[in-house]
Amino acid sequence: MTPDVTITVIVHNDAARLPRAVRSALRQTHGDIEVIISDDHSTDDTPRVARELAARDPRVSHLRLPENSGGCSAPRNRAIDVARAPYLMFLDSDDELPERAVESLLAAHAEREADFAMGAVERVRVDTGRTSTWMPHLVAERRTVEGIATEPALLFEHLATSKMYRKSFLDRNGLRFPEGIHYEDQLFSAQAYCLAKAFTVIPDPVYRWYIEPYGAASAASISNQRHKLSNVRDRVHVQGLIDDFLRTSGHTDLREAKDYKFLKHDFRMYAGDLPYRDDAWLRGFADLVNPYLAGLSPAAYERLPRAERVVLRLVRDGRLAEARIAARGLGHALAPREAAADADGRLYWGARVPDTPAARRDLDLTELGLETRPFPSALFRHELTRVEPGPGARLLLRVRTYDPGLRLPVGPQVASLVVAPGGRRLTVRFRLDPVRPGVFAGDAVLDLAAAALPPRGFAGARHPVLQLTEGPLRNSGLLLAPLDFPAVTARVGYRHGTAPHRVTVEPEGRGAGRLQLRWTPVGATARLRGAARLLKGVLR
Repeated sequence: MTPDVTITVIVHNDAARLPRAVRSALRQTHGDIEVIISDDHSTDDTPRVARELAARDPRVSHLRLPENSGGCSAPRNRAIDVARAPYLMFLDSDDELPERAVESLLAAHAEREADFAMGAVERVRVDTGRTSTWMPHLVAERRTVEGIATEPALLFEHLATSKMYRKSFLDRNGLRFPEGIHYEDQLFSAQAYCLAKAFTVIPDPVYRWYIEPYGAASAASISNQRHKLSNVRDRVHVQGLIDDFLRTSGHTDLREAKDYKFLKHDFRMYAGDLPYRDDAWLRGFADLVNPYLAGLSPAAYERLPRAERVVLRLVRDGRLAEARIAARGLGHALAPREAAADADGRLYWGARVPDTPAARRDLDLTELGLETRPFPSALFRHELTRVEPGPGARLLLRVRTYDPGLRLPVGPQVASLVVAPGGRRLTVRFRLDPVRPGVFAGDAVLDLAAAALPPRGFAGARHPVLQLTEGPLRNSGLLLAPLDFPAVTARVGYRHGTAPHRVTVEPEGRGAGRLQLRWTPVGATARLRGAARLLKGVLR
């Protein structure tokens, strides 16, 4: 009897998580399926686990490649060739399918003739358990799309695993995953979008994607290997293949949308990491991306937020140390350290007015209103230049504030450091003295023992902010830490009956790199909190 859907589970050296993935396929509310475990020549216990799973359920079969292909494409393609069902889905061994995934996507196919149907992807952080939806705005509305040209923004949703494909569609177009390259999903999905006459989008969750940002480097997904220049090379290479396909298939009208997606998603992922890369990596990165960036649509650049255009331009112009500084402001409202004005009063990122028209377009900050924004939303930049442990549980901080819009009056400024562990604010006032126009510096002493923690303790991380005042108005900004100072951990005692805690002071390991304080209860408080969590789990 022919099954309705073939679910291919690809695996390589993942014996521990493979059973979870297969169980998620077998417990689907629509059970008329076949599951093909396609093993990319694993060398661990995966073959034995796969054979046992196949022996337990007749719907499961095991396909083992004769040699390792090094990617996802070959194991998927081999399974497509032997799949018996008219509809196909793909599942990675470290992920899961929600229980109604097959039912929901089959129903979408039954409602309307479509080459594939796609749904929402749940992203689950392994370290925190936090769940979010991948690209939620793209799947919020149920609809059938009559060709990708009517909704080119869907190119952002490039996952092959969020979709159920009609097998006849893949066979008719000779559509298979490109072998021998990474980021194969991006090329495969771009081709599927362009070749499909119609596809249906549903808001139902159809895939559960487990994200492990701090997992072992050897087990990290391709997307989490951005520290490798080979990863950059692979991503740029596949973009060129997509461009070639758009050109040869007559879809050059999608080039701006595709370029915007690359700048907004692919390049942006690397840009956020720039503060954490050394000089040699930055040079290698620029050498790899700049030839490709030079050929992208100017209209795609113009659609980007100003902060992203600044980073891109600094990379393209070889101002790599400055690109690292600018990248710390991505996703945050941060001023540059300096801004230069031209004869017309326009402000530009950096210490000098750019030399070329292209650089002036990208580095023009006039629209940000550095000189004119209301004080609560005015843009400053607060950086720590020194972080040292002091006597007791004190932390000695040297703060430098940059005010390129010259919003602050000349003379000393009253500032405050504010941190709120457990919802209880600790405020430390200190003075910022002028160093030169637009730059202030001062020293603050943060006594960690002065924090008023809740009686049952506090476990978590907080990022102090710096507050400035102008009359009754307040301006709060994040506090950037030196990225190279070593973490310091101290045992801190508290008054009012709160048990001791371990407090770690460190630079945030990602994003802007804020100053980060982490509290961990010790002793009786830790045991009490652990028992409370256990009891909560039992009551559920």
